[in-house]
Amino acid sequence: MAMIETINLTKRYGELIALNNLNLTVNQGDCFGFIGPNGAGKTTTIKILATLLKPSSGQAMIDGKTIGFENRLIRPVIGYVPDFLGAYEDMQVQEYLEFFAACYGIHGEQRTRVVGDVLELTDLTYKASAGVNSLSRGMSQRLSVARVLLHDPKVLLMDEPASGLDPRARVEMRELMKELRRMGKTIIISSHILSELAELCNTVGIIERGELIFSGAISEILARTRLGRTIQVRVTERTGDAAHVLSAAPGVAKVAITESDHGPQINLTLDEQHARGLVDVSDIPSRLVNAGFRVAHFAEEKADLETAFMRLTKGLVN
Repeated sequence: MAMIETINLTKRYGELIALNNLNLTVNQGDCFGFIGPNGAGKTTTIKILATLLKPSSGQAMIDGKTIGFENRLIRPVIGYVPDFLGAYEDMQVQEYLEFFAACYGIHGEQRTRVVGDVLELTDLTYKASAGVNSLSRGMSQRLSVARVLLHDPKVLLMDEPASGLDPRARVEMRELMKELRRMGKTIIISSHILSELAELCNTVGIIERGELIFSGAISEILARTRLGRTIQVRVTERTGDAAHVLSAAPGVAKVAITESDHGPQINLTLDEQHARGLVDVSDIPSRLVNAGFRVAHFAEEKADLETAFMRLTKGLVN
């Protein structure tokens, strides 16, 4: 079931087109990683889904309700986490959450229970009496998540929640996101930390210059990247001669020598049949050994989300 759907969603600022006919589907229970260069349209999309911006044309729907026409029905269903926490001065953490709980119409014993639950879930119980403005960046982000969980929304829209966090705070945020996914939340999360998105998300979308250039399962994007499969080889000496030998090997479409942390490295780009794994490439090391070379390293380039992103995009922004 589609929980979030956009149809030809477009946003213009004068002559600037921030979103250009964006067609996106996120199913119930998905954790969707939204990837793109700065200025590609990620924040614009999330703000439209959060009912904070009006689209210029096209449609966006959450839980079957249309943004711009049914906002009052959509807002109780969503929780929006911006990249920075906005807070009133001189408020304590518990006061902050109780204030927003009251805004959601949660009162009395229910409010006390709900605030306690979200403090425990986000591991902020021990900070309940601390000043909001005294919190570290990581704790502020956890408080921002706690705020949007007060009304138990079905959908979480998270714009760079790990931005500016130290390594420990990133780990804590990642574990919190995993718990939210186990709770069945539908999550859109934009981030520049692609390794963490790969661990958190089951689907991803790549946007560039306001246009969606890929949307689907992570396994699908990695398989697509694998079509540019590369084998990395290092020999102990005479790298140029070894590269010449390998250029004649079956299945090798291109040979290039680059510098690695361990010295010169030969990168072999395979032809389509070999890239798809239809032909064995294990004879490459023996070809070198038979030619008198000593092989120091032989491995396939790891296909990960970062590699896929770099291969599918050109770094273009509006």
